[in-house]
Amino acid sequence: MKRNKLIIGIVSMIAVLLLSACANETEENTGTETESNTEEKNDMESESDSHEGMDHSEMNMSSTGEVPEGLEEAENPTYEVGSQAMIETDHMEGMKGAEATIVGAYDTTVYTVSYTPTTGGEEVTDHKWVIHEELENPDDAPLEEGTEVTMNADHMKGMDGAVAKIDSAEETTVYMVDFVPTTGGEEVTNHKWVTESELSPVE
Repeated sequence: MKRNKLIIGIVSMIAVLLLSACANETEENTGTETESNTEEKNDMESESDSHEGMDHSEMNMSSTGEVPEGLEEAENPTYEVGSQAMIETDHMEGMKGAEATIVGAYDTTVYTVSYTPTTGGEEVTDHKWVIHEELENPDDAPLEEGTEVTMNADHMKGMDGAVAKIDSAEETTVYMVDFVPTTGGEEVTNHKWVTESELSPVE
């Protein structure tokens, strides 16, 4: 009888130990899965933040086609109005590699500028492009680097009326173009501006 009780006791202890081990393993697995899920969630949030930083919704890719007063048409542009050219710049997603139709060609001075939008938010740096005729009562072109000017352009929200600092200046031919983004979507019309060096012949 004592022997039977001893056997039952031993079996009971083994069963308790086995159940305890299983419980610990389940807890460890649950902890690992929770940690893994947290890391995956953090990775997804980081990826989302990264995409948010690439958001170009503030830029008006299309325009009415209206040009500033005093802007002179180019007499002998490399790319004539009505012709096609390849866009070699990536001001915005879907531009580079797109085939453009030239809508307008103008001789002017173009600037890259830095400014704080009138709508608030972070400073925009090295924005391409603002032309001399889109500045409010500017001195003679080209303006020197560091010159502060007020913009009369609405390429992006908060741009019109903002005070900008000239980062660089270049005298060249600028083009207004139509194109279908390489990323798909509707045709962009009367896009301002693409410089001559940002275009290449269609092969």
